[in-house]
Amino acid sequence: MKNIFSILLLILSFSSIKAQKSTLEKPRILISTDIGGTDPDDNQSMIHLLMYSDKFNIEGLVSSPSFGNGSKKEILKMIGLYEQDLPKLKKHSSGFPTPKYLRSVSKQGLHGNAPYEGFSKSTEGSEWIVKSARKKSTQPLWVLVWGGLEDVAQALHDAPDIQNKIKIYWIGGPNKKWSANSYSYIVKNFPDLWFIEANSTYYAFFSKNEDRNILKSPEYYDRYIKGYGAMGKDFKNYYKGEIKMGDSPTLFYLMQGNPNDPTGESWGGSFEKINRSAHIIVDGNKGTSEDIAFCSLIEFRFKGPIIRDNPATAPFHMETMHKKKDVQKWAGSYLGDGNYAIQYVPKGAEVLNYKFVSEIPELNGHEGKLNIVNLWPGKENPTDIPLGKTWFSDKSDPTLYEGKFQGGKTISKWKNDILLDWAKRWDWLK
Repeated sequence: MKNIFSILLLILSFSSIKAQKSTLEKPRILISTDIGGTDPDDNQSMIHLLMYSDKFNIEGLVSSPSFGNGSKKEILKMIGLYEQDLPKLKKHSSGFPTPKYLRSVSKQGLHGNAPYEGFSKSTEGSEWIVKSARKKSTQPLWVLVWGGLEDVAQALHDAPDIQNKIKIYWIGGPNKKWSANSYSYIVKNFPDLWFIEANSTYYAFFSKNEDRNILKSPEYYDRYIKGYGAMGKDFKNYYKGEIKMGDSPTLFYLMQGNPNDPTGESWGGSFEKINRSAHIIVDGNKGTSEDIAFCSLIEFRFKGPIIRDNPATAPFHMETMHKKKDVQKWAGSYLGDGNYAIQYVPKGAEVLNYKFVSEIPELNGHEGKLNIVNLWPGKENPTDIPLGKTWFSDKSDPTLYEGKFQGGKTISKWKNDILLDWAKRWDWLK
């Protein structure tokens, strides 16, 4: 009996150690970023990632610029800065990856956004996503998307089997606008993905509404970053050192809290299940006077002549006029049989003016306004896209808005903790 009891104790002890080891495993992550494009907040987030890279198993750094001139070259530049600071970082923690390794997992993805279909051709980046996802592991691969979804959509198209091997946290909002076609492809074809679609929560991390934060963003650089290492010197080049890091909530999410429960508390925000993705089909000739939720997938459709020569090129586009009076152009697509379409996603609440320009009379000159409201996914539409049980997005509770940002208070309340924790790491680079 004594021997049996000893054996049981040994088994329980082994199980406890195994469970403890499992909970301490570093998350496997792959970053998809538009770093080097029009918004330098990705550079800030990359510095943050590299300074905490001992906490993660980084399996890929993919350049996926759906808009702008981002490139793998910019990723390599940031790794070069990290290489200079690495000796000091290693004095305080083990497990930092070597610069050589990080360069080996840096890959180039698609330049520009995908066509109406949502995918185009495989890239070095999309193939690396597939390879990483298929790696044998007891853990999922966390795909943290800081830019467009083009390479993720391509990977899913080329290898549908990976959908059960990955968990995605996507910083949507403006990225969703540029990546409307790829988002449309994913949500229609892979509704059962494990997916956090953060369209506004993350804004509250760097919003100007900082009454509850003792660390004012402009002061943080001078107090904790200035003069500290190569990365600290470089940080000043992005927003003059003011903290934005709009993509870092994907990392915060894995640093504190239970990442398997998006509805719980975490540094990266708290989210709720959504069972539909707002999708509105609009007759391009007639327009619509209905209120539309921001970040809804709007599909303008037209009937026109049948194109027989080079039908892939549709000779029409949409122009949108914004508050700053800048004009943005969105290419149209020919779907065949005289059907034309444009998919568009508004990134925030506004009255959006638009018009269509074409040499084809049936498509040319139609214009109108869209009244975009500040609640996602908003009221139900008959054409909404149904989602599975593991799609999460910004909490809709009005009491959790941070100013105009839906769900914002679920992340803004952690800002002090996040920045003070980061300050300790900057101190390592003195």
